[in-house]
Amino acid sequence: MLKPEFVHKTALAFLVICGFAALQLACGGSGLSSLSVQTPPPAGQPTFSHVVLVMEENHSYSDVIGSSSMPYLNSLASQYGLATQYFANAHPSIPNYLMLTTGLTETFDDGFTGVISDDNVVRELVKAGKTWKAYAESLPSTGYLSSDSGTYHRSHNPFTYLSDVQNSSAQAANIVPFTQFATDLANNALPQYSLIVPNLNDDAHDGSLAQADAWLQSNIAPLIANSAFQSSGLLIITFDEAEDSELNHGGGQVPTVIVSSSAKKGFQSTTLYQHQSTLRLILAGSGVTTFPGLAGTAPDMTEFFTGH
Repeated sequence: MLKPEFVHKTALAFLVICGFAALQLACGGSGLSSLSVQTPPPAGQPTFSHVVLVMEENHSYSDVIGSSSMPYLNSLASQYGLATQYFANAHPSIPNYLMLTTGLTETFDDGFTGVISDDNVVRELVKAGKTWKAYAESLPSTGYLSSDSGTYHRSHNPFTYLSDVQNSSAQAANIVPFTQFATDLANNALPQYSLIVPNLNDDAHDGSLAQADAWLQSNIAPLIANSAFQSSGLLIITFDEAEDSELNHGGGQVPTVIVSSSAKKGFQSTTLYQHQSTLRLILAGSGVTTFPGLAGTAPDMTEFFTGH
């Protein structure tokens, strides 16, 4: 969610994104269960036993990369893979989170309370027999699908809007407080795909970059050190949008870091990527070959991995 002084950009961002998306038959997303064109994953697409996406908030590439406020994240960027030309899709937060979920921007209203029936990452994972969880810090309770609560912000937890989750108590039970993550990690019980949503203080939205970095080091370093993750895990850390004065492909340039034992060491990509490519990587890396929305034809991110 943008601070008030940036809200005026929303209407302009809407025009930019819709103009682009209309060319791809995907603007808005209402009633579009999927796009007809699907590019298959490239030969040799790596797959992983666990894929983890960690979301941070409202800071640009230049704010973060090289910043002394985020030494831990920068150490990961130096050691593993860094996308140097990665751009968010829109302002404010919610269309970016939904692009990472449905491959469509869907709405530009952070106060959105509707239900989204378009194809999505949950649907494709479940169809393929894969498991998932959303680990949301400060979530009031397991299966909570309602409004903001304290430092928990619903628009940062896009699974809560999906008809697949709204209409199934079994799927809703996969939305859990972040405290469950450490337990699942210790018990070797992580799902195929994990979405990790820090609260507003720890995702750099309200708190500082230094606070967000300390949170990452405390909570994500144990994941990277875990033997199961080392064997076959993929971690993606990205930011929803850049809170800057320019649209830059709709949502501004943001840092995105790719961590895996099979990632090229110290690799820096100069390919233009947006959130639909991350959605595609999440599914392709899980062995799924059908991709929602713009993820169907988004550039693959296989260049980050050895053998490519």
